[in-house]
Amino acid sequence: MKFIPNFDKGFRPMSVVLSDFRKAVSEKEHKDLKICVERNNGYNYIYTLPIYSAEEKKEENYNIAERIIKSILWVVGGYKIYICGDKYVYDKIKADYTNEGKRAFDVDFMQTVYERPFEVILTDENTFPKQKNCEVKIGGHLDGCRIGFDAGGSDRKVSAVVDGKVVYSEEVLWHPKVNSDYRYHYNGIMTAMKTAASKMPRVDAIGVSSAGVYIDNKIMVASLFLKVPKEDYKAHVQPMYIDIAKEIGAPLEVANDGDVTALAGAMDLKDNCVLGIAMGTSEAVGYINDKGLLNGWLSEVAFVPVDFNRDAMVDEWSGDYGCGVKYFSQDSVIKLAVNAGYKFDENASPAEKLKEIQNLMAKGDEMAKKIYEDIGIYLGYAIPYYAEFYKIKHLLLLGRVTSGEGGAIIVKKAKEVLASEFEWLKDINITMPDEKNKRVGQSIAAASLPEIK
Repeated sequence: MKFIPNFDKGFRPMSVVLSDFRKAVSEKEHKDLKICVERNNGYNYIYTLPIYSAEEKKEENYNIAERIIKSILWVVGGYKIYICGDKYVYDKIKADYTNEGKRAFDVDFMQTVYERPFEVILTDENTFPKQKNCEVKIGGHLDGCRIGFDAGGSDRKVSAVVDGKVVYSEEVLWHPKVNSDYRYHYNGIMTAMKTAASKMPRVDAIGVSSAGVYIDNKIMVASLFLKVPKEDYKAHVQPMYIDIAKEIGAPLEVANDGDVTALAGAMDLKDNCVLGIAMGTSEAVGYINDKGLLNGWLSEVAFVPVDFNRDAMVDEWSGDYGCGVKYFSQDSVIKLAVNAGYKFDENASPAEKLKEIQNLMAKGDEMAKKIYEDIGIYLGYAIPYYAEFYKIKHLLLLGRVTSGEGGAIIVKKAKEVLASEFEWLKDINITMPDEKNKRVGQSIAAASLPEIK
């Protein structure tokens, strides 16, 4: 490992650990561990990991397999894990993924999304599932009069788009995460939609881009509705966009904002294999595959471990260590600044703390520069791990963390790491859209989601 972060000396990239493990295993007696994660409609993802055959290496096998399984679960999504090839790994994973186990958070989240009980199943070669892929056409429809809506945590954006041209756009501040009355959200969204509708002769289609997990246009999990009581969620929040579209009388398509960002990038670049990473409050990710389609995956990469170091910072929500959210969000900037000995005002919000470091960066502060270099090192080592699951030709970087000179430093350092350590990935095009392109592109991409029948 040639690059060590200035303010995180214990960083052990998953990409390096996995590469070292594979090399060591190949030199000993080994066997295949086959993993399958299944989600809705029987769609699945299959991964084969060579592991040691020797009994005394069983814990080492489990330690790496556990991180891989966790990664697949959050990249792809699912409620069933099939394991073939090692009973010890199966027993440990089965114990982890229960309501009382180490991965209780993951179990609860996936059960909520897929509305199925979570299972870990031991199979043999004969009963191991066959691969079943899902590909979903997303957007690219620019005909007619369309509404593009983007639901953010601090503002909501809406655009009226006629034949691919934005004829009206507005941003309105709102506070969805602290409001427990679902009517607050409903009325806010409806007001935005009707405002956009009033700027066009008619509404042919509505496209929605929003953080969270959506299945068949239903809101399965979304932080915007964090405070809404459970008893109101299923009846009023899950079908909210569907109900609003019915009232307006237009076809609807809802997609995760990360996927819409990747779509906007693909439309702008006129190419595919686009992975979009937004570094803001959290880490949001979307992906357009080599056919210009979605894989139907969750891509909740904030929960994917990128650091194998057990002493790495723990994510408060999931209770797990080394997850991407602490490496590619405002939390990463704050963590590294604290490690560097910087003292923040205790009463400052995370967004204010990020702004503080950005202001230092604007003044040419050396510590701030090193913080962004460290995030670039994190990214340079994370890209090969993400490439285990995504075929990446273009990497689109967005979000508040990448604003200003800091973003350019992140990109430069990530490219250095790839060129030096992972030469086969050095041609990945790492790019950051400018603010105007991002906003207009996102509006058009969201509006382009539904097909007008």
